[in-house]
Amino acid sequence: MQKQPRKRPDGQATTNVILSSYVGLNAPVFRDILRMHVPMGSTVADVTWGKGAFWTGVPDGLYDVKATDLQMGVDCRDLPYEDGSIDAVVLDPPYMEGLFRKDTTHMAGSGTHSAFRERYSDSQATAHIEGAPKWHDAVLDLYFKAAWEAKRVLRNYGIFIVKCQDEVSANTQRLTHVEIINELAAEFYCKDLFVVTRPNKPGVVRLLKQEHARKNHSYFLVFIKRNPDHPKRIRPTGKEFTTMGLKPIEPWPGEMAEPAAKAQELF
Repeated sequence: MQKQPRKRPDGQATTNVILSSYVGLNAPVFRDILRMHVPMGSTVADVTWGKGAFWTGVPDGLYDVKATDLQMGVDCRDLPYEDGSIDAVVLDPPYMEGLFRKDTTHMAGSGTHSAFRERYSDSQATAHIEGAPKWHDAVLDLYFKAAWEAKRVLRNYGIFIVKCQDEVSANTQRLTHVEIINELAAEFYCKDLFVVTRPNKPGVVRLLKQEHARKNHSYFLVFIKRNPDHPKRIRPTGKEFTTMGLKPIEPWPGEMAEPAAKAQELF
């Protein structure tokens, strides 16, 4: 009896794929994150909009973008959206403890970095509240409170895109991306992690002795909001997909999916 040839799986061999680590700017990587994880036509709330730098590589009209930030009068910890009304939330809050100071003269981001300070903290000092977290713990407190508000406004299986960076605080290594993943684990599944390495070499002022490697990379974390009725599920069932009216991931119009490494040529 002649043996039947083994069936080959569908698909094709290619190196044209979205990778997890890049050297360059945020916008091309963010562009690929949307293409890979957020269906066209989704309602996306960017709650730390600033100047919209993440979106410079995203064609207009593909998403219903709701842009807010502190300068617009909207705090990412208190959003003006109904429960379960948003498909995706983008969060990029201050991730440097130096932006959490009681006095603006002591804040990080002065001089040539003034635009950075304005973008991340509205150029305002942090009011002292007795018993409130300080330094790096203040950074985490903001991330966590913003995450719980994102959980409220996101639909089940909604996408939560978080930008963060590790830092050394009080001469102690703080792996921010690990702390966020661990804190959110019960409510969010961390589906993807992207590493973005800055293209230029960072400098250090008044260095006497180096005890930790200088941070020159940051992260995009991609979470999925768990269904509280079925917390172990990391994706909707076929029935849920239909009843919730979810959209499939499809290629953007007029282009084949290309990795961010090539897309960086545009920036």
